[in-house]
Amino acid sequence: MVKTISKFVQGPSRALCVLIFLVVSLPVAAQQLGVPQSGVLTISSDRIFTESAFGRRVFDEIEAESAALAAENERIVAELSREEKELTQKREVLSPEEFRPLAEAFDRKVQSHREGQRAKLDALARRSDEARNQFFELAQPVLIDLLRETGASLIIERSNVFLSSDASDVTAIAIRKIDAAIGDGSQLEEGDKP
Repeated sequence: MVKTISKFVQGPSRALCVLIFLVVSLPVAAQQLGVPQSGVLTISSDRIFTESAFGRRVFDEIEAESAALAAENERIVAELSREEKELTQKREVLSPEEFRPLAEAFDRKVQSHREGQRAKLDALARRSDEARNQFFELAQPVLIDLLRETGASLIIERSNVFLSSDASDVTAIAIRKIDAAIGDGSQLEEGDKP
């Protein structure tokens, strides 16, 4: 079709016609890619993360670490309960002066375990947040390409939209494209992983 147009138009007008043709053909190309034609697209960032291969891998890893932490916590609680029973039995035979240092040491031990477990839980939560941030950094070029492919000028969070057509939601398309581009993230070097 460009050749046909160029036969009828010569000089600077020719460049203008080619430009008009390209602009007109962009929405057709977007339709062929299966993406909506809209100036504004919507996306669910929660779904993009949780349904992507990257997000599922992170969720599985954190779930496994949470289960291991829970099992460790149960073991510690059982051990401390046993020590507490022993300490209670010693209380009956020891003087208050002999018992007090043992009780204080036990309290310090309990507090130390509590703080240690809390720190591990906090680290796990930070890791989840870091993984989410890393995911969106890696996904940003894919989303920029999606903007270009569709001819849209804006992608907004779906939950912030009062009313929109489902056709403007590109969440499923974005997930497929992100999965194709970055996979589950396991190929990242260990230092790059959150």
